[in-house]
Amino acid sequence: MNVSEDYTGHVEPGGDAARRTLEKLTITKLSVGPMDNNAYLLVCRATNEALLVDAAADPERISDLIGHAEDRPTLRTVVTTHQHPDHWQALGAVAGANGAYTAAHPADAEPLPVPPDHLVEQGDTLSVGECTLEVIHLRGHTPGSIALLYRDPTGHPHLFTGDSLFPGGVGKTGSPDDFTSLIDDVEQRVFAELPDDTWFYPGHGDDSTLGAERPKLAEWRDRGW
Repeated sequence: MNVSEDYTGHVEPGGDAARRTLEKLTITKLSVGPMDNNAYLLVCRATNEALLVDAAADPERISDLIGHAEDRPTLRTVVTTHQHPDHWQALGAVAGANGAYTAAHPADAEPLPVPPDHLVEQGDTLSVGECTLEVIHLRGHTPGSIALLYRDPTGHPHLFTGDSLFPGGVGKTGSPDDFTSLIDDVEQRVFAELPDDTWFYPGHGDDSTLGAERPKLAEWRDRGW
């Protein structure tokens, strides 16, 4: 697996992974599967323990990303951001091969192929070695969609949004009520709480920052998607 150290937030389907190195954590992004899903491998630099956000597809590529040498990180946890099948096709294979715990929100747990070991809700935390991720429940794309927030002690926040927030809008919803729920949660639990330099990592496609998207919130609400 080739890994670029020049992190821009863009990766190509079937292409190289890209790694961002923070003081305490590395974040490696990989595009997998036919729907250009993003899988994110987070590794604590102090302990070499890892957490994977969305074992979406291509378990062999995810295995290559983790590595095969003796010094490869130890995958402790696989988090599924929501119940849609394109985000968990490799969940059983990756968790089973690594003996990893799985985590998801209880409202989205039933459709998953592996019953979650940990059920997480708004305000809960998950650990990646010595690093902490905060769980943010964003209702609307699915009932149990979650985002994960890492507050870098020496830099800006990093937010993994699944399919709830993308550059250019919130995730797809199935009804006006679901859209209202999602846009309300994204405004109140994300934009109202976090600064503009928060970098967010979506479930598909390129990254963005809250500052780049904040001016468009009223437009998103008015258009209804």
